[in-house]
Amino acid sequence: MRATVVTIGLAMGMAGAMAGWPATAQEARRVGYELSFPDAAHHQAQIVATWRGVPAGPLRVQMARSSPGRYALHEFAKNVFAVTASDGAGRPLPLTRTDPYGWSVAGHDGTVVVRYTLFGNRGDGTYAQIDTSHAHLNPPATLLWASGYDAAPVTVRIVAPDPAWTIATQLPAVAGRAGTFAAPDLQYLMDSPIEAGRLDVREWTVGDAKQRYAIRMAVHHPGTPAEVDRLASQVRQLLPQHRKLFGEWPRFDHGSYTFLADYMPQVSGDGMEHRNSTVVTTPTPLDGDNAAQLGTIAHEFLHAWNVERLRPRELEPFDFSRANATPSLWFAEGVTNYYGPLMLRRAGLMDVDTWARTTAGALNSVLQSPARRNGGPQEMSLRAPFADAATSVDPVGPGIFLSYYTYGQIVALALDLSIRQRFPTLSLDDYMRQMWRTHGRTETPYSPDDLRRGLAATTGDGAFADAFFAASINGSALPDFAPLLAQAGFVLRAAAPTHGWLGAGRIGEGPGGVVLAAPPAPGSPLDGAGLDGGDRIVAVNAAPITDAAAWRRAIDRIPPGAMVTIRFARYGVEQQQMIRAVADPRLEIVRVETTGAKLSGRQRAFRERWLMNN
Repeated sequence: MRATVVTIGLAMGMAGAMAGWPATAQEARRVGYELSFPDAAHHQAQIVATWRGVPAGPLRVQMARSSPGRYALHEFAKNVFAVTASDGAGRPLPLTRTDPYGWSVAGHDGTVVVRYTLFGNRGDGTYAQIDTSHAHLNPPATLLWASGYDAAPVTVRIVAPDPAWTIATQLPAVAGRAGTFAAPDLQYLMDSPIEAGRLDVREWTVGDAKQRYAIRMAVHHPGTPAEVDRLASQVRQLLPQHRKLFGEWPRFDHGSYTFLADYMPQVSGDGMEHRNSTVVTTPTPLDGDNAAQLGTIAHEFLHAWNVERLRPRELEPFDFSRANATPSLWFAEGVTNYYGPLMLRRAGLMDVDTWARTTAGALNSVLQSPARRNGGPQEMSLRAPFADAATSVDPVGPGIFLSYYTYGQIVALALDLSIRQRFPTLSLDDYMRQMWRTHGRTETPYSPDDLRRGLAATTGDGAFADAFFAASINGSALPDFAPLLAQAGFVLRAAAPTHGWLGAGRIGEGPGGVVLAAPPAPGSPLDGAGLDGGDRIVAVNAAPITDAAAWRRAIDRIPPGAMVTIRFARYGVEQQQMIRAVADPRLEIVRVETTGAKLSGRQRAFRERWLMNN
């Protein structure tokens, strides 16, 4: 017996679903998918994919190797098995597999039906997770696609195993066909995640008569409805700050935007933007403050402007057969990362001290990273296919890569404060609105040089734009942040001036004791002494190091300048080195008034304009 489902979406007939989507020469070509979950307990889905209007000759069907919003390769074909094919009359067809990514189907009658089983057990923005509580489906990780059908219209039918399940997606629902949704083409389909399960749904409207949209939150969680009410209230408080930044709402297709939220213990923390929806996942439960959830939501919703419509040229259209790279991720992801905490602060959902700690954490990551010697933000953006949830058997060397998220965040901080210093009536907000008007609203993809020209147009000072891009985007120079932050009454100072530093990064604890889980920071005392990742720390100044607590006690007693004896083991052979501790390089950002100094009226006004957008 097939389950009855409640669908979230704009109900419409097929003709209505396709309204506004351009007619093509391939109208006779149609694609349909049916997904069911007879063995959800073992993370499996049964999928039937049908292609109609297939021209004579073999049809190539394949799984994607990449996914919108991800920049590395993800070999989704590895979780597809038990693949069979038939024609429109149900006659079996031979499948030929000549590479790992897909199959060729010959001898058809104009219709090809492929049945297969999908295994999925990772709940995040990239993969699929199927269990008895939900089906969390990212289309590139779920659906086979066929060459030559890029422009063909698509329907997707979800057969839920539980009549209480709700289906949430940005795809419009097809009227009169329960659990069935439509997409105009392959690009839109692959950009449209689906969440099915027992969902708590909240909805409200934003905008005015000319731009009025439904905002929906579909939340899969183990808590109470009151907890979702609280989260929805916070999100309603937050989203107007995004609109204020850009000056208008995006034109959401079909009049709605949907948050697909998974706050379950089996999911992985992630956020993934899409044109009219976003996936937000974390195993952290709702707790009233909801800091873990709101941080991701603030970041991902800003992508509805920056990335989904204000889009790098290199990502348009998306190629599902290769890694998609752009030198502009410092802007697309990094500037978004800057605005995430700022949106929370401006909405009153984050206090100023928490904002300062968050910003200081990113600033330390960038200023202390030796990778800046190897390239600026554009170079790090182009390294995304090696770093964006990509996995390799061989380790990546230390000091090679600096995340374009944090790098771009700190570049945005530098640019915002530099603009405010040099052009008192302007800010980074004005730059974002300029880029939105010229490239986002019109959905005209931008090049790296368009970003520079946009800054020149915003400030009216081409020399300033040229110099900033040459130094801090193409190059890796950053300004002195102390005077920039002082404009707003913040002090940048040493976080632990009496604490010695050896340069250990992550440490691990196992049966053998404490090991350096990562190489020491390049240029640090431990690095200079020749220690490396994997070395086991035996003793510090003759004090045995048997666990992580003993390691912390030992290093907490070391002042800057002190000589330290480190005994360590490598490949079973013990060694000893004498090193000199240096001052802890970590910085903190604090309000000037907490140091005993006075906040001036000018600093107060600057801070209010910046952090509260007043």
